[in-house]
Amino acid sequence: LKKKTGVKVLLALKCFSTWSVFNLMREFLDGTTSSSLYETRLGYEKFGKETHAYCVGYKLEEIQEIKKYAKTIIFNSVSQLKRFYKEVKDLDIGLRINPKVSYSQYDLADPARRYSRLGVLEEKEIKEVINLIDGVMFHFNCENDNFENFSKNLDYISENYEFVLTKVDWVSLGGGIYFTKRGYPLKEFAKKLSWFSKKFKVQLYLEPGETVITEAGQLICKVVDIVHNEIDIAIIDASTEAHMLDLLIYRTPAKIKSYPEGKYKYMIAGRSCLAGDVFGIYNFNKKLKIGDIIKIQDAAGYTMVKKNWFNGLQMPSIVIKRLNGQIEVVRRFTYEDYLYSLS
Repeated sequence: LKKKTGVKVLLALKCFSTWSVFNLMREFLDGTTSSSLYETRLGYEKFGKETHAYCVGYKLEEIQEIKKYAKTIIFNSVSQLKRFYKEVKDLDIGLRINPKVSYSQYDLADPARRYSRLGVLEEKEIKEVINLIDGVMFHFNCENDNFENFSKNLDYISENYEFVLTKVDWVSLGGGIYFTKRGYPLKEFAKKLSWFSKKFKVQLYLEPGETVITEAGQLICKVVDIVHNEIDIAIIDASTEAHMLDLLIYRTPAKIKSYPEGKYKYMIAGRSCLAGDVFGIYNFNKKLKIGDIIKIQDAAGYTMVKKNWFNGLQMPSIVIKRLNGQIEVVRRFTYEDYLYSLS
């Protein structure tokens, strides 16, 4: 995609920040984009290359530190841009725009939802600061695997925001575009990006998170107990709330291999005190027993960055399988980690 279009691709650290694999990712990506001071610093120190900073709301002391690390800083509002412009005028400066169109299966994650605080809405406000900015960001997708929808929305943006697109050097289309999904029309996607870039003579950026690391990780769990309440329930040594929080937030089942013809149905549940700590219901070809391994697939995104110490449950170790097959434990969490996360 980069070779065909010239687009630059930044890793969205909000989704995946496991810096033990940055050496490999650095070969293919152009840098990182962040949502806070700490993510910006992490991107600068552990990934390198281009470091972009964005935050819904900066504080002055954060701005003063962020500018040590960031090449580009993107503001969420005109008021923040005006307030901090003098502090960051030597950086590339961007402004997030809410184009009032979006794609998301979940209202919770819809960047253009009603009352959204994400980005500037009014043309008049944008025109006030055009001379202060080098680029703009339109982050309007969430898990969008529908190319026709993306193409239609990009046409809308090109038609309605020409007044700013012709004045800037770069445009970020944000993340949430699932262009690595099997069967996604990558050639058409590349053509669309090239068309937009040439039309407005801008450098395009994409900021993928899950698109980069989909199917790259597993949460390896062990059955610790089996109980029965109308259905057999296998309790594993993990928790949705502590280890895979998005499953709980979005009410989605974990990706565990299920056998439609399997005779043995189990609810796979976590071991926290939360009554709804459930990963899903699955069919197996054989009865589960205590000690059996349950592998939760596609577990790299929005997991390690969101893990927490709810119930004081032990956190899974972070383990890397290198390209040569070597298994490397890069982090084990201990009681001391739990202790010092508190006061």
